[in-house]
Amino acid sequence: MTLINIENVSKSFISAERQELLVLESINFQLREGEIVSLLGKSGSGKSTLLRLMAGLIKPSSGTLYYRDQKISGPVQGIAMVFQSFALLPWLTVLENVELGLEAMGVERKERRQRALKAIDTIGLDGFESAYPKELSGGMRQRVGFARALVVEPDILLMDEPFSALDILTTDNLRGDLLDLWGSKRTKIKGIICVTHDIEEAILMANRIVIFSSDPGTIQTEITVDLPYPRDTDSLEFRELLDQIYMLMTTSERARVAKAKVGSVAAHAEEEVHPEYAYRLPEVDISGLTGLVEAMEDHEVDGQINLPELAESLHLDVNNVFPLTEVLDMLRFAKITEGELVFTEAGKHFAAATIQERKQIFAQHLLQYIPLAQHIRQVLDQSPNHRTSENTFLNELENYFSEEESERILRTIIDWGRYAEILAYDYDSGELSLENPQ
Repeated sequence: MTLINIENVSKSFISAERQELLVLESINFQLREGEIVSLLGKSGSGKSTLLRLMAGLIKPSSGTLYYRDQKISGPVQGIAMVFQSFALLPWLTVLENVELGLEAMGVERKERRQRALKAIDTIGLDGFESAYPKELSGGMRQRVGFARALVVEPDILLMDEPFSALDILTTDNLRGDLLDLWGSKRTKIKGIICVTHDIEEAILMANRIVIFSSDPGTIQTEITVDLPYPRDTDSLEFRELLDQIYMLMTTSERARVAKAKVGSVAAHAEEEVHPEYAYRLPEVDISGLTGLVEAMEDHEVDGQINLPELAESLHLDVNNVFPLTEVLDMLRFAKITEGELVFTEAGKHFAAATIQERKQIFAQHLLQYIPLAQHIRQVLDQSPNHRTSENTFLNELENYFSEEESERILRTIIDWGRYAEILAYDYDSGELSLENPQ
């Protein structure tokens, strides 16, 4: 039995500047009865957007979504959602928060009280009915979120990174309780879809993992997880699956961008092609980058660094580790090959260098390999007094990205440039300048 069917769905958002941003493109997907599916991918790949489309909270730009063969055109009574933030009303008790959905559905007071108490008991919050959210820990507040979803007795439970705001022990406990509820069939839920950035979490929970690529979000591949519950993270089968997913998700960013450029030129030979600097840089700070390089030295075996082991030792998820490795790859400090990191000669020099030497190496590679850094430096070199307003570059980027994304990209390159001492930035005036024009 198919619970959700998605046919050729795309979703674009329009910015305040009327710039169209394609978030999802040509998504085809089915959720079948009796399965848990994890949506896995880097930040910005449209996973949460897809979840909101399935919930009927937003509408697709093209394509169609179906719930039990009925077109989804708005919120669906058989679908409930648990959000990343706890989203509780602080002036209501646990019981009153759980009752909210039933009250909105017009359920009479006595029935909704009985159903809310049952949901609270099912999720392990019995005894806290009269407590206010401020009295609860993060894990208990998220349990209220689960109870609020379960109380409407949905067919499908959608979860948008439900454990990301919790510590590791609380996450393990709550995730385990949820899987126990699923296995014991104590609820009416027939299918679960969970957005996550944690590869181990995806394997621990799902029968099927859907991996998304970015810019725009598309389904890259699907993997069936045929392991019995509860799953052992130390088992050979689990580790092999973990390595396989890392391998699939660590295609060289440099190679991907080069391929996209070739495709763009071929498809738009007579149209304006985006300049090289109009590229969505990963948001990475220098301390995180240098910290990863130093950790890589400790994990190098026979010239290679196993990425799953490195990420696990540093407690990094997809959102943290892949932007860092992509920047290392873009700067030619490391190569990414099938779930392994390999230092380049330049990367080895950078790792062994002193603080000042690292700055010089970083500056050389930043100007050589990052087009936006080259562009900004060229403009500053040619500008009167070697000064230019940040709005010059924001306006250029906003031809290709949203205002928010343009600000993020420029902020990232400014931070990198200040570290490398190839530019200076005055926050009050919003001006970029050369640190040393000579």
